[in-house]
Amino acid sequence: MPAVSFLLIPLALLLALALILWGERRRRAALAEAESARVRAAERDRLLGQWGQEVQAVALALLGRAEAPAMPARAAEARRLLQLADDVSEYLAAEAGPRHLAPAPLPLAPLLEEAVAAVAAQLGPGRRQFRLAPDFAGLVLHADRRALRGALLQVLTRAARFTREEDWIDLRPVVTADSLAIVIEDEGLGLPAEDLAAGAGLGTRGLGFGLAIARALLEAHGGALRLEAVPGVGARAWLTLPRDRLLAAWSRSRSDGII
Repeated sequence: MPAVSFLLIPLALLLALALILWGERRRRAALAEAESARVRAAERDRLLGQWGQEVQAVALALLGRAEAPAMPARAAEARRLLQLADDVSEYLAAEAGPRHLAPAPLPLAPLLEEAVAAVAAQLGPGRRQFRLAPDFAGLVLHADRRALRGALLQVLTRAARFTREEDWIDLRPVVTADSLAIVIEDEGLGLPAEDLAAGAGLGTRGLGFGLAIARALLEAHGGALRLEAVPGVGARAWLTLPRDRLLAAWSRSRSDGII
């Protein structure tokens, strides 16, 4: 009997070792599958985001051509395409995890000029009158360039979408003791009051048609996005950042700020 007990000890050890190895193999397989799923999801979201940007660019170009006198009216088709791009934007904003930023000193005026030029180019024959306040000169932020540019493009695209040929779109800074805001004002169609009320919640269309990612990018900087509008009069968007992201104050320019 003692000999039998002596033989059972190594067998038990071998069994325990086999169970440990089996459990480790399963753990590694589960980790590999989770990583593979993460990579597939990231690639899917990347392709969806790219597709949404391309749809938005095509729709803006179509909207610009619809305003040209020599072309047939295509504004309704353009707005339907923009609605589709909005849906993709809101889906990606809901699916995205925490935003990882790479902040660095960022002169604000050149970034605004670049974003305005990008939206104006997409409009093609259509034209908006963009006007940058001279007070942007000298403003330097500690921010992620790519993220802030993405937020600006979304808000400027909304302004272009809900304005008409030759309408003005004004950009000006508002600096307080607690914050810096980039204010974008247009004289377009405005938004229905019920949409603005609905905009307080996540995932609602009331925020302003596809601005969910812009809001997420600003919130990652500790900021916020807010819209104000009067139907038939125009809209105002506030892209607000904490004051401690302002590295340098402005120096006034004599330029009229029209580009």
